[in-house]
Amino acid sequence: MKTKAVRLYGKDDLRLEEFELPAIKEDEILAKVISDDICMSSYKSSHQGADHKRVPDDVAENPTIIGHEFAGVIVEVGKKWQDEFKPGDRFSIQPAINYPGGPVGILSAPGYSYKYCGGDATYVIIPNEVMEQKCLFRYFGDAFYPASLSEPISCVIGALHAHYHTTPGSYEHKMEIKEGGKLALLAGVGPMGLAMINYVLHREGPVPSLFVVTDIDQSRLDRAESLYTKEMFAKRGIDIHYVNTGSGDPVATLKELSGGTGYDDVVVMAPVPAVVEQADAILGFDGCLDFFSGPKSPDFSAKFNFYNVHYEAHHIVGTSGGNTDDMREAIDLMGKGMDPAGLITHIGGLNTVVDTTLNLPNIPGGKKMVYTQLTMPLTAIADFGKMGKPVYDELDRICKAHNGLWNAEAEKYLLSHADQLN
Repeated sequence: MKTKAVRLYGKDDLRLEEFELPAIKEDEILAKVISDDICMSSYKSSHQGADHKRVPDDVAENPTIIGHEFAGVIVEVGKKWQDEFKPGDRFSIQPAINYPGGPVGILSAPGYSYKYCGGDATYVIIPNEVMEQKCLFRYFGDAFYPASLSEPISCVIGALHAHYHTTPGSYEHKMEIKEGGKLALLAGVGPMGLAMINYVLHREGPVPSLFVVTDIDQSRLDRAESLYTKEMFAKRGIDIHYVNTGSGDPVATLKELSGGTGYDDVVVMAPVPAVVEQADAILGFDGCLDFFSGPKSPDFSAKFNFYNVHYEAHHIVGTSGGNTDDMREAIDLMGKGMDPAGLITHIGGLNTVVDTTLNLPNIPGGKKMVYTQLTMPLTAIADFGKMGKPVYDELDRICKAHNGLWNAEAEKYLLSHADQLN
């Protein structure tokens, strides 16, 4: 079977190509990809090439398919997995498979490391280890975009689960954010910040009593507040504040909001030294700093107050993706009504992946959702009505009826009217 896919050959070298897939082995699965969300991690790996820890050294000779936040439909199942998966099953995939025998060892992941498995493709071969590690999930939702976004949602789930607090006088560590505590999310209204806000609102685990979200872009703060309102959080007993820290003394402002105690949990959503140091400065006693956003440079560093590490029990954690349990939690929460559509601001086809991935930080807005079976320009949802074609006008009408957000009805209409896009 032929597939069309975006492959990585080296630093800044992405190519959209058509090529033949081999016949699947008895322990593999052939799948049709429907949706893939373009992640900042793909931008980083595409610029770093073989220097990236998840990309094989021989990528120039054996290019890998990029894209790791994808969903689709199973087409053919090898004999080994026929009791567990069937053709026609919808699926979501956890790329952080933690498999020691992969192309780059334990860090191997679909979308980074595999010749025939990545989200920016029309068809892929899912290798045996994905199923062995229980990282292929049957998905029963009405739309594919939530299944694609279950991976980034799992990342923020894993981040909060990694927080811990100590018990004075003992060496016991209690995992999780502090129940009824004070949580700050710094640089927190980008796509992953919105995912974190949505998760805090809907999670079934511990929740804070005070939740402060900061950024320096007022328009993005306003959008976040319109999507996840104070009234929504109040129903869960959470007092949320959206704060612009672009001027004045952010540390003093944030400390004042905390009542002078500082914060039990602080999440840093941007790899910027000044933001890390701001987070350090607002930690309260036994405060946990979560450095969420992975830096591009291996030399990234920031100052940290070790006096407070010693006397105030300040500590730091970091995660790189969610695990299998986090993915299950994400899918379960979406089945209970958590819609991640607020993360998405642009829709496009497979033809847009190369330029979008290589220039992702320069494209405004949130998540860029790609439907890999389509040829379609990358289009802001807010601009559908400006495209001058009936199919876009209808997409505009549908999205406006859903508070300006992408939705299952819009996705279904788009996929069934693909021939009218161009």
